[in-house]
Amino acid sequence: MDLSSIEIFLAVASDRSVTKAAKAVGRVPSNVTTRIQQLEEDIGVSLFSRDGKKMTLTREGETFLTYANRLTALALEARQAVRPLAPSGTLRVGTMESTAASRLPAALTQFNRMWPDVSLHLTMGASRDLARAVVTDALDCALIARPPKTMRGDDVGFEAELKALEMEPVFVEDLLIVLPSGHPAIKSAADLRVGSIAALEPGCTYRRIAENWARKSSVLPTSEHGSYHAILASVATGNTAGVMPRSVLDLMPWPTSVQTHQLGPVETLLVYRKNDRPSAFNAFHEVLSATKGRDIRLATN
Repeated sequence: MDLSSIEIFLAVASDRSVTKAAKAVGRVPSNVTTRIQQLEEDIGVSLFSRDGKKMTLTREGETFLTYANRLTALALEARQAVRPLAPSGTLRVGTMESTAASRLPAALTQFNRMWPDVSLHLTMGASRDLARAVVTDALDCALIARPPKTMRGDDVGFEAELKALEMEPVFVEDLLIVLPSGHPAIKSAADLRVGSIAALEPGCTYRRIAENWARKSSVLPTSEHGSYHAILASVATGNTAGVMPRSVLDLMPWPTSVQTHQLGPVETLLVYRKNDRPSAFNAFHEVLSATKGRDIRLATN
């Protein structure tokens, strides 16, 4: 058993998919599969039940998950303990609301425990606004969503700002259209039987992706909401479909019969200025990398 195998295990446990986990940890799927099999052989139990491409933790896997989280946290503390200089000062981090809710709690808890002398200021906003804030030095770094390649020509200004920044993939979100209870399954926007699509503010990448998808086969207005809870409340009225990542939907109480339609994977990027980072950034970057794949649901098991 080694730390790299444990990190791969955490990624598969988070994404429930070898393909998505491979992308998150920068490996090929066959290598991820082999490392998981080797880890299971080493421990002597099956950590995952396999249903097609879906990977679900077994009871033994759930138990091992707790220890895997502890081991990665302890390894990170050990590396930082031997470094002579501790980061201090202020770190201004921007994030999307969805990332703050489903991905950051484990990383922020670990960071604050390890580096209490760093004052971490969290700002939430839309991807476009957060990227601009990093470019103008209003933020030190930000976690944003970038549209797929087929849509990047739609917002030249956003892409120009990203080119001025360093970009690093940290998470992959499964973006969904959430349908009202009782709505039949859909294959395209033409199958929607609602009057609008509920989404966040115009600068939200998820909203742009949903609107682009809807334009191909339907003409639906977008109803703007201030939070994902408000989006779900709108969906519950029966005449609206909502857009959100699966990681957020999984955190919310919702009927088990809920229908969803996948829009595809969307990368969450950590963006920061080239050669202009405060001392606390490297510590945050390392904690974020070490806790990758540990969302609220996984971190509290």
